[in-house]
Amino acid sequence: MNSRTDNLTLECMAIGSLPHRDLEKAMQVVKHNFKTIPFWPQLTKLNKNEDMILQFLENMPSFFVDKNSEKSYLETESDKFLEDIEQFYTDYEEILADINSDVIEKYAISSENSAAFPELIKIIKSEKPLFAKGQIVGPFTLSTTLVDKSGRCAFYDETLREIIVKTLTIKALWQIKHIKAANPDTKPVIFIDEPSISQLGTSAYLTISQNDVLEMLKEISDIIKSNGGLSAIHCCGKCDWTVPLKAAVDIINLDAYAYSQNLSVFDKDVQKFLENGGKIAWGIVPTLDKEALKKAELSELVSIYEKAVKYLTQKGIDEKLVITNSMITPSCGAGGLDETLAEKAMNLTKLLSDNLKEKYSIDN
Repeated sequence: MNSRTDNLTLECMAIGSLPHRDLEKAMQVVKHNFKTIPFWPQLTKLNKNEDMILQFLENMPSFFVDKNSEKSYLETESDKFLEDIEQFYTDYEEILADINSDVIEKYAISSENSAAFPELIKIIKSEKPLFAKGQIVGPFTLSTTLVDKSGRCAFYDETLREIIVKTLTIKALWQIKHIKAANPDTKPVIFIDEPSISQLGTSAYLTISQNDVLEMLKEISDIIKSNGGLSAIHCCGKCDWTVPLKAAVDIINLDAYAYSQNLSVFDKDVQKFLENGGKIAWGIVPTLDKEALKKAELSELVSIYEKAVKYLTQKGIDEKLVITNSMITPSCGAGGLDETLAEKAMNLTKLLSDNLKEKYSIDN
């Protein structure tokens, strides 16, 4: 087993968002259900700036908002960009050399963009958990969402793509810095949220090379790992898992309620990933299907997990290898649910984790 991911077997984590409008209530959900791996939820109903795209754009050079139309765009030809970019690259190199440099605070995720992050830091200081989870939007998702002034996707501009990768890297390192400062023994787990990689190879992105996407992900993942964190990729759609697997992240996270069989298509890559100590975080609890969540019971979710494992063992992957490298999560962020359903999803995630640990005699 990879010592970087020891103590994670069948442990539970949350994914991204919660629908709560009350910060204290949201953090009570975190404290109650995720003691081993607390996280900072994105609370878009509390503040629209907590949207997974907007949240990570603070102080990114080239990002502008038109004051008249309020539309945002990326611009590489303005005087302001030319002034900012040289300093940005200087800052980036200084941050890579030492993430404890004060320069990193220029690129902080402010409380205006994440009310919950300071609350996570309080939990880490008081509870000293083994792990703490943060997240960034994925570079592919961000670069295919943002556009330049002419409306062209930012991914197709190499300069913009590089700026996006470096900005997101800094946002990840900033979280690692503050988590480690709160408790040096807490290991940061940084998720790269990449819903758009499920669209790779479709007509929308036919001209995009998988290698270009892989390089973006691997660059961020490698830097997260070299600075004491664990890296993870979340995709809630049906996707080509060779890209996340080859990015050499520590954890992959999928919607296993709907798409667990999809992972077994890539069995050779999955087996290698698991043998190297990688973890599969199975998104068993159905947050994307409200009716399924309303009806969901623990016994049904146990069966869904075991079916997901069986898809891999039927391909010849050892069952113990899969189980000891499994984690449990909701299928996706719960921000689109009402609070009662979201809390049910979080509680079911914890109960499923506890049940499976007991069933398979796992004691982290």
